[in-house]
Amino acid sequence: MSYVEKHLLDGETIVYETRLHWMVLIGPIVLAALFGLTGVGMFVLSARATGDKSSAHGPMLILGAAFFAIALVFLVRGVLMRNATEMTVTNKRVFIKVGLAARRTVELLLSRVESIGVEESVLGRMLGFGTVIVHGTGGTPEIFNKIAHPLEFRTQVQQQIEKSR
Repeated sequence: MSYVEKHLLDGETIVYETRLHWMVLIGPIVLAALFGLTGVGMFVLSARATGDKSSAHGPMLILGAAFFAIALVFLVRGVLMRNATEMTVTNKRVFIKVGLAARRTVELLLSRVESIGVEESVLGRMLGFGTVIVHGTGGTPEIFNKIAHPLEFRTQVQQQIEKSR
């Protein structure tokens, strides 16, 4: 059960949900691949050291396993970061939650949303991600980067604001 589902008001229903775009996984995947390939290299060197009766066999195995562990950490961290961000529009509020253990949330009543800005680069337009800037009445803007389908998020908020009037 998501954060938003746990905190819905009576009569409140979820209209639209989005998360971070898959693009945020590219960095962690590249780093995981680099560390993973280095780990494979250590295992190959370890196998060669075994054939040469060298004393480097054990340390190479340990180093290879360490590189694999680091690769796994990068990969898991990227997936957790992506899944720990929720952006939801309900029929009464806009929810934005970022983080898993340390959490940051923005919950705005639809009547308190002043504007929602969307910024998309050329690559963002082609791949479907961008930056969403939420302005609440009397508050500072909240900026969220690399959000999947930012224009659809803005459209859903605007539609719910119109329906609530």
